[in-house]
Amino acid sequence: QMQLVESGGGLVQAGGSLRLSCAASGRTFGSYAMGWFRQAPGKEREFVAAINWSGASTYYADFVKGRFTISRDNAKNMMYLQMNGLRPEDTVVYYCNAVEINYGLGSPLGSWGQGTQVTVSS
Repeated sequence: QMQLVESGGGLVQAGGSLRLSCAASGRTFGSYAMGWFRQAPGKEREFVAAINWSGASTYYADFVKGRFTISRDNAKNMMYLQMNGLRPEDTVVYYCNAVEINYGLGSPLGSWGQGTQVTVSS
């Protein structure tokens, strides 16, 4: 199964920016739609954004529209999440995964990694 490693999280001031990266192992990365998810302590994991196999189509949860941008580089087996205008409530762990996209929502297909922590200070 494709292995994924998230990175790029850290501490940022409210209103600041971060770019998360998802590095994939294997030779079939370009065959999968991919997505980002996040989970706060005591809460369910929630969908953030998804991108189809080619990068031509993107989908976003309402709470990140206009602030976050998902992208991918299949030649490098990489996916990214550019996060602008960060808010304290964005302080959660972010995860990536292969997804199935239906009605603008990405559903995870693989196992979860350890994620990357984003902390937004006020």
